Amino acid sequence: MSAYAVIIEGAGESFSAYIPDLPGCVATGSSVEEVESAISEALRMHIESLESHGEPVPEPTTAAVRLVDVA
Repeated sequence: MSAYAVIIEGAGESFSAYIPDLPGCVATGSSVEEVESAISEALRMHIESLESHGEPVPEPTTAAVRLVDVA
């Protein structure tokens, strides 16, 4: 299985996540742990849906390799 980059945004009690290489694959949660779990499930379901409809599953092209601090 391929590894997809996940972007998590938010703070406090509201987080969202999306996968840039799979438009429409999104999730929300009240903590980072919750949204990570939700986006994993959303990814699985998104790929299953694409496959069941005979649509191609995009290969991952986005890489999240590091964070950059602003000096």
